[in-house]
Amino acid sequence: MSGMSGLVAVPYVPPPVGRLRSAARLVLCAAVSWYLCLWWGTTTTPVPAALPAVLILREDVYAWPRLGWERLAGVVVGVLLSTVLLHGVPDSAWSFPLVLLCGCAGMYLMGRPGAPNQQVLISALMVYATAVPGYPLARLEESLVGVAVVVLLGPFLWPPDPYRFAAAGMDAYRTGVREQLAGITGGLERGVPVGDPAELPERARLWLLPQASRDAFDRAATGRRLPHRRGGRPPEGLDGRMTLAARTAPALQYFTQELYERARGGSAPPAPGVHGPPDPALCALAPLVRVTADALDAALLGTDFAEHLDRARALDLAHRAAHPGRGDVVLRAGLHLTHEALADLLRGRGAPDRRPRDPGGGPAAGDRPAQPPPV
Repeated sequence: MSGMSGLVAVPYVPPPVGRLRSAARLVLCAAVSWYLCLWWGTTTTPVPAALPAVLILREDVYAWPRLGWERLAGVVVGVLLSTVLLHGVPDSAWSFPLVLLCGCAGMYLMGRPGAPNQQVLISALMVYATAVPGYPLARLEESLVGVAVVVLLGPFLWPPDPYRFAAAGMDAYRTGVREQLAGITGGLERGVPVGDPAELPERARLWLLPQASRDAFDRAATGRRLPHRRGGRPPEGLDGRMTLAARTAPALQYFTQELYERARGGSAPPAPGVHGPPDPALCALAPLVRVTADALDAALLGTDFAEHLDRARALDLAHRAAHPGRGDVVLRAGLHLTHEALADLLRGRGAPDRRPRDPGGGPAAGDRPAQPPPV
């Protein structure tokens, strides 16, 4: 990872069974559209009828109506644009540049930010290149059939369960975080530099899983669901675990990046197999990272994690006392925010506040409220 800014949404990758269902849904919708157009008699090769299944069917079933409308509107505009220009400017030396220019303009005017409606230009060029009487009308009819089949039939073919999607995302996030923190702990215990998170590009997906799961859960919980959606009620405690995951993901992403920068010491990474002297303060973080990982793993599983959280907070205080004045509070901030998210989940379950106390009897130094400035 290269920091906390500039994140791009990465969709959750379904398991192999989900990908097989998606492929089967695509094949069925494309085949139904194709044979409907053959029966209707639009053309002998109704390729535009099969294209919506390829271009619209995504994992997000809620986006299908919007994508279908955008595609159909783009086809209509592109066909009308090319037809008008071909009749108004018969000279090919002028008509093609006008079709290209107007198609590009319509593509961006009818698109969304970062997603131009390419169907405007594609349809305009296809109509321009296919000088066959009746082709513009046939393309409109076949596109309409393809979009209608995808929007009306597609959701009935193995309808997705947003609650199952969210639960699967939580399991993937829990497993990924456990593996990532276990690797960090092992490196700290061996006294070797922590690997660059950028070397693991698949980890970029890990930190975005909680938000993808949250979106799926909210769509189901707020009633924006398919009437024929499988499943009924969410698994017990899923809402709280998703809130915990959404809070811990940015905190732990920050911690892993800051740990890497601290291990580098602001210099270029050493040559392979050559390691400098280990930083005692960083190596001493290993028990804290391990116990924090245990607490988070138990919380995301829905089991009791209070004892793990108590140990993690005690180790956090011990690390502060053993390595004062180094500015390690910045490094520990990601872990501290994770502890706070876990504590809030405990308080939501009605558990008492069990945060450790400093020798003076008050809350831990990092938990004390900020004092107002002197008057």
